[in-house]
Amino acid sequence: MRRIAFLWVGLAAACIALGAAAAFETRATKLQAIKTVGIVSAIGEEMSLTQAGLTAIGNTGQSVSISAWGLDELIVQQATKLLSGRFRVQPVNYRRAAFAAIRDSAVAPVNLLRSDPFKELVRSDVTPQGLDAYIVITRARSKLGNGRNVEGVGLAEYRTLLADYGLIHALYEVRVIDGKTFDVIEKRAAAPLDNTGTVRIAGPSGSIDEPLKGSVSSERLRAAIADLIIRSLPLTLGDMHLIDGP
Repeated sequence: MRRIAFLWVGLAAACIALGAAAAFETRATKLQAIKTVGIVSAIGEEMSLTQAGLTAIGNTGQSVSISAWGLDELIVQQATKLLSGRFRVQPVNYRRAAFAAIRDSAVAPVNLLRSDPFKELVRSDVTPQGLDAYIVITRARSKLGNGRNVEGVGLAEYRTLLADYGLIHALYEVRVIDGKTFDVIEKRAAAPLDNTGTVRIAGPSGSIDEPLKGSVSSERLRAAIADLIIRSLPLTLGDMHLIDGP
């Protein structure tokens, strides 16, 4: 019986490995066939202001407009520069607010069951149609310290009894959506960069000594957020095999 059990375990492991290999081969084949791409970015219109830690009990998050920073324009510019070595990148028109309005459900299983909402939006809201693929860059979500959710571009103040930390983040995920079938070929959230701070977050982030109040208009803060995007984007696109790794 033990021998039969081992055989079943080995067979299951082999099936999983073959399935993963087939999925990778399918993604690789689809990526290899892509010649023309359009880039959609919708992460940078708002910045969240979050207080977390022991002194933040009962506080609710706030957000402010940072549309004047032009972060989405920066992302499209940087992604175009990076991807042009392999693909023919064509400008596309889309309703940025429509893409930014889509949020993951707070109930994780719901996100697993529902169809990816960006597929239909690319089909209905992006012009021109008919490109081989569309690169869609939108907000991602992560947990900060005490478990509070943060997403997209933000500035967080994390307080404990002994210390006070400032943390900026630019959390985003990248989808490659087939321009003919509108299937999601690949999807990946941007990974942390140095990840050496006292308070860690699953995405591009860094410490900053700016206070929450009165800091949103700071050019130094805008430059720090832009730096997170500029440094993380080639790493993310490289992990997705869309460009050669740095």
